[in-house]
Amino acid sequence: MSETTAQIQANYMALVNRRRLYGGLTLLVFILLMATGFNIADARNAGGFWEGLHRIGDYPADVLSEAWEKRADLPGLLLKYFPALIETINIAAVSTLIGALSGLVLSLLATRGLARWPRLIPLFRRILDIMRAIPEIVIALMLIFILGGGPVPAMIAIAIHTAGALGKMFSEVAENADLKPVDGLKSTGANWSQQMLLGVIPQVAPNYLSYTLLRFEINIRASAILGFVGAGGIGYELRNSMAWGPGRFDEAAAIFILLFGTIVFFDQLSSRYRNRLTEGAHQ
Repeated sequence: MSETTAQIQANYMALVNRRRLYGGLTLLVFILLMATGFNIADARNAGGFWEGLHRIGDYPADVLSEAWEKRADLPGLLLKYFPALIETINIAAVSTLIGALSGLVLSLLATRGLARWPRLIPLFRRILDIMRAIPEIVIALMLIFILGGGPVPAMIAIAIHTAGALGKMFSEVAENADLKPVDGLKSTGANWSQQMLLGVIPQVAPNYLSYTLLRFEINIRASAILGFVGAGGIGYELRNSMAWGPGRFDEAAAIFILLFGTIVFFDQLSSRYRNRLTEGAHQ
């Protein structure tokens, strides 16, 4: 018995040492790739990273100093750019709603045991993979080329990415749903839509809403970033104020304050409601 125990312990330690070896080699390769990539990027950089490192705080210092000098104009600037902030929030809200609804449908069609067409599950999963694999900014740039600048390209781009991301998470949640209500509804003659609406959605709704609120918070940041490529909103105004340089840094500071305050507000709000939803789901 002791020999068997010793053999098991020896095999276990051998596996542990092998795993540590593989982990160490993987970490070493990762470090080498990062170092090589950094050196290549630094060599191609016009100024060089290390040469310009000591100036990293120059731009924030210029913005803050000019904003402080013109601090009396700050309330007026906050009011001036508030409509652009509302536009950014609207882009995030509409794209989150469209993306969540699309992701909901695609997730149910891609979930084993729930899909209406089981043979098409791989197809719907690949669709979700493609939708979340393409960055929003790439989609937005293509749509801006086709549709022109404005909030519509940003909304469509964020909605597509949101549908792919939420569809993946929704599908994972739906796989753990209890199928007894679905079987009961099926025995009464309910169609697939009724089975999903009455048998599955009530079970997974708290988690779905929690993920949607989290995605809304992320989409506010994404819609602000897309403004830099001409997709409207407060990001577009921020790009213009930064492009002019000194003389309009006070406007950039006002936009930063609005954007930062909005992100913090919705972060706290969504975290509060997400905690309530998850706590209610586990009770």
